[in-house]
Amino acid sequence: MNEIIGSTLKTLQKSKYLLERLTDSQLCDTSIAPYYSSIGTHLRHILDFYDCILNINTDHKIDLTARRRNKAVESSCDTAQEYLNAIVDAIKVADFNMDGNVRVLDDLGLGIIEITYTYGALFSQANSHTIHHYAIINYILKGLNIAFKDSDFGYNPTTPKQTTLN
Repeated sequence: MNEIIGSTLKTLQKSKYLLERLTDSQLCDTSIAPYYSSIGTHLRHILDFYDCILNINTDHKIDLTARRRNKAVESSCDTAQEYLNAIVDAIKVADFNMDGNVRVLDDLGLGIIEITYTYGALFSQANSHTIHHYAIINYILKGLNIAFKDSDFGYNPTTPKQTTLN
């Protein structure tokens, strides 16, 4: 298996581990300031990003603005788990040429533009994007007093580890 896909699947495995430990009410709790977003909205957003990558359009472009935004994913751990499993299964069976170019549509703030990526760069961006949202989820978990035993959750692998003084 390609290292980029292996890293992607390892990162997404953390979503499965998280969903197995949450209740539906915890998944959709929006009580934590300052943004009042839920764990579910972040997980849905992460999965929508991968769904876009997997659904190249008829013009052979990947449209990152064409997200499904299925609200049921945000409030049901079972529905979120089904969506996650579908994404993971599709990634496992797809044969991406990581050096191959792909045209990507995205809105960086000034309207939709077309960008040429390699699949490797796009999956690398998706993986970093996922970790970034895990950091926000980690903040929400702390605010909700939900223990989640994964010391790497929300941390980029290049982030220096905090060491303790003896």
